[in-house]
Amino acid sequence: MFDFLKRGRLIKRGLASRKKRRRRLHSGLMRNLESSSYVKVFIFALFAGGLAFLVFSGQQPEPTKNYVIALLVLATAITQLWINQPKSFEQNSRILLVFSVIFVQLAVTKLLLVVCNSGGYRFLRPEMGGLITPYAFAPLVLSVLLGRQHGLYAAFFVSLWSSMLFGPIDAPLLITSLISGFTAVSLTLQVRRRSKLIRAGFYVGLAIWLLSLTFGLIGPINWFYPTANDWAMLGVQSALAIGNGIVTATLVGGALPILENLFQITTDISWLEASDLNHPLLRRMTIEAPGTYHHSLVVANLAEAAAEAIGANATLCRVCSYFHDVGKLVKPEYFTENMAFARNPHDDLAPTMSALIIIAHVKEGVDLALKHRLNQRIIDIIQEHHGTSLVRYFYQRALQQHEDAL
Repeated sequence: MFDFLKRGRLIKRGLASRKKRRRRLHSGLMRNLESSSYVKVFIFALFAGGLAFLVFSGQQPEPTKNYVIALLVLATAITQLWINQPKSFEQNSRILLVFSVIFVQLAVTKLLLVVCNSGGYRFLRPEMGGLITPYAFAPLVLSVLLGRQHGLYAAFFVSLWSSMLFGPIDAPLLITSLISGFTAVSLTLQVRRRSKLIRAGFYVGLAIWLLSLTFGLIGPINWFYPTANDWAMLGVQSALAIGNGIVTATLVGGALPILENLFQITTDISWLEASDLNHPLLRRMTIEAPGTYHHSLVVANLAEAAAEAIGANATLCRVCSYFHDVGKLVKPEYFTENMAFARNPHDDLAPTMSALIIIAHVKEGVDLALKHRLNQRIIDIIQEHHGTSLVRYFYQRALQQHEDAL
């Protein structure tokens, strides 16, 4: 009860936000789950069980042998993640994301190849399985969400596991998956627009088409007697190969917002979309606090240049700079950039009150950010951009008034 009344007084004085800050991990339980070794073991065991289901379902000569090899590959994958990506290994949500995406690709690959080899569908021939397998799904997703190293990690290990789904290692499937995955990762470095995902998908499709020609999945082609070829069939097969990459990239683009929300990740694509200056808060700022708006644009340019110079996320810095001073919208006339030639309202206030107004724009900014559902990183910047140092101008003014009164 007393805490509630105390918080109410702080809100009236502008020293507390009306809403509690959202936190990525909402409780001690969630924090423990994020780093728990038991959860890690459970995720890896679940993935191993999924591998067992994929390997033992269907007919293959030596499933036990292949499963043992798959487990050895899993042990290698875990060790590699632990050594080369320690930050991701410490976060169970990242481990869950990586292995869930890989398992989805493996499951879809198994399903498509089983359906095509079953002969139950007249229009799906056995050789078409290799043309419609989503080789680049996991590399694309992890490259965009977590970066190049995770994309390469997915491309390598998902290729190894995919090649074991039907028996001895399938060399054409392994090579096609590897090259398609590496192509996808190389074309999505710092991707900032969804259209570039489609472009990457097109080139992945071209790679699949060329490799399919090389391994005889497209054809047969009579190079010496072109008139003997079934060009309609070749056209369909080529369209499937190239369309494979485009469809995969389109699905990834659609899945990204869901995965970003589930795993609390913000990609450069989302940051660029958030940089739209037509956001309601920024539009209000142009009218109610034009000086603050101009100041925010200047800060955004400086922050972006500094971030590029040190290799930080420049788009994130620009977007956060746009919104860092939105709290000034509550009392814009009390900030020097919005005064123009008007009389300084602080001349009529005690220094302590002036300091409270200046400090309060941080809390008001958090209120507005929560109300408009801004990204948590933006809220953090608003909360922290003034630090905890002294409002020295009004402190000196208070000292001067005290001396004058003596």
